[in-house]
Amino acid sequence: MSSVQILIADDNQVDRKILGRILQKQGHRVIEAVNGREAVELYRQHLPEMVLLDVMMPEMDGKQAALQIKDAAGEDFVPIIFLTSLTDAYGLAECLDSGGDDFLNKPYNPVVLEAKVHAFFRMREMHYTLQQQRDTIARHNEHMMREQEAAKAVFDNVAHQGCLSADNIRYLVSPLAIFNGDVLLAARQPNGSMNLLLGDFTGHGLPAAIGAMPLAEIFYGMTNKGYGVRDIVREINFRLKQILPVGFFCCAVMVEMNFERKTASLWMGGVPDCYLYRQQTDKLEELRSSHLPLGVLSDTRFRDSLQEFNLANGDRFLLWSDGILEARNPAGEMFGQPRLFDVISTAASADDIFPAIRLALDEYQGDSARDDDITLAEICMVEPPEQTTPEIDRTLACKNGPMDWSFEYRLGSQSLANFNPLPVVMHVLSEVPGLKMMSGQLYTVLSELFSNAFEHGVLELDSALKQTPAGFTEYYRQRGQRIAELQQGQVKIHLEHQGDGLAGLLRVRFEDSGPGFDYQAMLAANAAALQQAGTGQYSGRGIPLIHRICESVEYLGKGNVVEAVIHWPIPATRA
Repeated sequence: MSSVQILIADDNQVDRKILGRILQKQGHRVIEAVNGREAVELYRQHLPEMVLLDVMMPEMDGKQAALQIKDAAGEDFVPIIFLTSLTDAYGLAECLDSGGDDFLNKPYNPVVLEAKVHAFFRMREMHYTLQQQRDTIARHNEHMMREQEAAKAVFDNVAHQGCLSADNIRYLVSPLAIFNGDVLLAARQPNGSMNLLLGDFTGHGLPAAIGAMPLAEIFYGMTNKGYGVRDIVREINFRLKQILPVGFFCCAVMVEMNFERKTASLWMGGVPDCYLYRQQTDKLEELRSSHLPLGVLSDTRFRDSLQEFNLANGDRFLLWSDGILEARNPAGEMFGQPRLFDVISTAASADDIFPAIRLALDEYQGDSARDDDITLAEICMVEPPEQTTPEIDRTLACKNGPMDWSFEYRLGSQSLANFNPLPVVMHVLSEVPGLKMMSGQLYTVLSELFSNAFEHGVLELDSALKQTPAGFTEYYRQRGQRIAELQQGQVKIHLEHQGDGLAGLLRVRFEDSGPGFDYQAMLAANAAALQQAGTGQYSGRGIPLIHRICESVEYLGKGNVVEAVIHWPIPATRA
């Protein structure tokens, strides 16, 4: 042990000198004070490493001096040893309560004194070491928090909220850290449909959030181009399988809501059982995962089959991560699926379900510590949003994109069975400056015409099946079966455009290899129905919708060719 600077405060000069001589012989440096007040002043001047205080002194006694010295020392550990001839236990206890760390009885024993000095020096050094370690940890933590906040700013720009603020979505996200393993994303397709994805990565915190950035980038990028659930989850699985280490994956549920057709497509992999609430019948349908989580299987083994639903306005999906079910009360008991089902089934109305779950969860957890990220989402079927045509930026010149061109795209049976051509076609159209701003209306027309050509033309499915829930299920059963058995068939897409950058004409033609249909009879029946009842005989809402967008829609040949003409910008009376 190196030399220690020690402050001695004692109004008895003889005792003070004897004690100082003993300490000096032991190799220590001594500062002397004759009373408590001087002891405090000398401590502030010299900052000695140890203080020996007599209890009874004039002007300020040792107990008062000890309090002020400890206050002046702040976080530093300064051992204070009281010099006393007291033997009363209460008196000695008061010395320790006032800030003293030990006491030394008079007359002084040099061996005991040296042992105490050594012991408290070791304690002081240990305290100093702990302070250094604490400060180092604090600096590293502050640095890490700054890095995480900077990274989160980038993360938020990629995994942004999208359209989570839409009126038909309610959600709760309660992360354990700045970064977390739960992901909730929502975005609109060009045709006005909405994609929502709830993901739960392995673990939580920064390691769990690493996969969220590529997941969000794929989700938003492909949704904006018009891709549906099947293509998006397959691409996300492929990317996560490439980048995530073994043992890391993402349990996920993704739903696509088509507001025009009143349909929904659902993919579930590894998430807890969720529910579909039917408002008209006040019934809950249990939704079970039929796939493994994203990032587990290779692309060849991955399955992208979907659950299809026919919905009415007010029907809603209730989705959550396992943090909801594993939330614990102060006794350590989990919230669990049965309790969640009871909360949902006893809610007063459909609109009360979401707040009822939040309230029940908060009351159940109380002040207990959270040990997992919690995410809850509700997405409801509503009327389709109005599609508006933005004004053309008249500063755009014709040179900014192609003006006069034609394009033909033929898809054979293999491509039709597993490929969606619309994002490719939309990419071509987006090169025309004016058309890019009309992507929503264009996608609506293209998707409806392609769906009719493929499903009703090539696959020969009867759209009337979709008028009832049972028929809707049968429709998609037949669709899947016929796609699996598809050996021949084709769809041709022909586009032709003329324009000047500020306005133009787009001609779209779809031709399928199907047998066609008696469109003359359909048009005559529809015209008669419009005269009598004001409503047409089209199955579904798609064809009337594209009539509002297009200048004209005409069937040709045997009914397996349809040509639509779009003048843009669309007049306000039709848009």
